[in-house]
Amino acid sequence: MRRLQRGELVAIPTETVYGLAAHALDADAVARVFAAKARPAWNPLIVHVPDEASARSLCAEWPDVAAHLARAFWPGPLTLVLRKAAHVPDIVTAGGPTVAVRVPAHPVALALLAAAGFPIAAPSANRFTQLSPTTAQHVVDALGEHAPMILDGGPCAVGIESTVLDLTVDPPMVLRPGHLSRDELARTLGREVRVRLANVTTAEAHRSPGLSERHYAPRADVWLVDPSEREQVQRSVDDLPAGSEHRVGLLSIGHGLTLEGVQHRRTLPDAPAAYAQALYAALHTLDAVGCTLIVVERPPQTAAWEAVNDRLRRSTR
Repeated sequence: MRRLQRGELVAIPTETVYGLAAHALDADAVARVFAAKARPAWNPLIVHVPDEASARSLCAEWPDVAAHLARAFWPGPLTLVLRKAAHVPDIVTAGGPTVAVRVPAHPVALALLAAAGFPIAAPSANRFTQLSPTTAQHVVDALGEHAPMILDGGPCAVGIESTVLDLTVDPPMVLRPGHLSRDELARTLGREVRVRLANVTTAEAHRSPGLSERHYAPRADVWLVDPSEREQVQRSVDDLPAGSEHRVGLLSIGHGLTLEGVQHRRTLPDAPAAYAQALYAALHTLDAVGCTLIVVERPPQTAAWEAVNDRLRRSTR
């Protein structure tokens, strides 16, 4: 806590991914987050708070729909976008009129927030566009000396970033899919919830992180393929030049896609939540063993898999 008070950075666990934390109302501290991550200034940050009252203090207004969602899902992997209060630094919101807030569901993060007494900006503790960390070791590997203190809270329980819901539009709009689905949000609200279909450009004011076309990507190239394309993919793998510089990894679902000539294979569960929890760790592992290509079996194209498919699509080059 004292490090954060002094404007230093601390890597912290949340239930989604590990974040690189800074005092959210200290513009200089927040600037250090952008520098450590090589994050562009147009990409806003999510502000973490210990409770609804703290979130309300960062917003110019707190509509009934925000209160309803906070009661239903906080602490948890839901980020709400609302009009920002004047005292929130522009660097946090990428100069835009809105702020993204959430209450994380991790005991370490909640204890830190309660003890600190101030909001914490905590984007994923990795370099911009790269894989998000779901363990403390991932943070070490990604940021090294840029994260001199890491609070090790074990593997993240959710494993992908929070759902981001924009409440400044009517009907509410999911800007980034996550563990909480659009259908679950709509059932809770008893009304329509839309999903943003197009990515924003760097020329636009971003209301949420995670809207860039390429994001959440390992160092290796990623091929996202359907099992029906197996023969074509096998030919492409066979045509790779021989030599130690080419190492192929395979990420399959259950006993699904198989390929010959694969040096490393990781098999993930066939349930969406369990798959999401294991996804980044599996990709980190395939990166660590030196894979230059990762073939990923495409999950089902259903609402339950929306967040996973979003992350996989953004990981391809």
